[in-house]
Amino acid sequence: MNSTNPSYKLVTLNNGIVSLCETRNEETFHPVIGPEAEADALYVGQLKVAQRMARCDGEFVVWDVGLGAGANALGAVKAVRNTKGKLRLVSFDCTDGAVRFAIDNAAALGYAAGHEEMLEKLLIERKVLFRCGDAEIEWEFHLGDFPSLLQDNEFMKNIPSPHAVMFAAYSPATNPAMWTLPLFTSLFSHLSPGKPCSLSTYSRSTMLRVTLMLAGFYVGSGERTGEKEETTISASDLSLIQKPLPESWLTRVRLSTSAEPLHNDIYSQSPISSRSWESLTSHPQWTRPFP
Repeated sequence: MNSTNPSYKLVTLNNGIVSLCETRNEETFHPVIGPEAEADALYVGQLKVAQRMARCDGEFVVWDVGLGAGANALGAVKAVRNTKGKLRLVSFDCTDGAVRFAIDNAAALGYAAGHEEMLEKLLIERKVLFRCGDAEIEWEFHLGDFPSLLQDNEFMKNIPSPHAVMFAAYSPATNPAMWTLPLFTSLFSHLSPGKPCSLSTYSRSTMLRVTLMLAGFYVGSGERTGEKEETTISASDLSLIQKPLPESWLTRVRLSTSAEPLHNDIYSQSPISSRSWESLTSHPQWTRPFP
């Protein structure tokens, strides 16, 4: 059945795969290769969710930042079905509209087909427990403003620190509050020193990569997805990154007209400031001070 929610619409991508589009900002979810393929390549596969869960002593925790229509989270569930252990999915979003649209259009979207009842229960009860093959899954959903939730100490006391973060917020131009240096600094502060964590996202912008480094992450080039030659992967432990950014990347930062992190929720572009440059060049990812 087709949802009548005017905030979303079905779109057919160039490869024939059906996805959905948020109509207010005309932002298409998984716009090039489609929901399932992008979830696997950009998030689940790149973060090595199944492999790392297999080696994990205890539950493997994934933060799903930007639940959207559920494709990334369901991709993680499907990926671990042959893995013994427990996956704990913690999803965040400021709306459940896209998931409701996906439920109503599950047959057309494909990836949500067969999961409608579970998704309905997640939206109503905010938590579902189930098995998928060999894996035990605990999936919880927190509806609210993610930057505000990160600052709520009482709320965060009940949120387990992640092993992996699937970061899929709308683009900085339309949703700048989700891409600021304060947000990523706060996110990094919630990581556990004894639990190495990696974060994957679709952007490869110089601004984002500078932001992640200044927040405390190591940063590398992520895998290609569709028309994107690179994505970005970052981590609290350098060993989780296969292709760390080289020191030569700093030259690009120095020349960029859009390298300074966002310090508030107003989108802007500017060259890197002297203060940010000093912090960036002293990052432990570099083997020597950069001139």
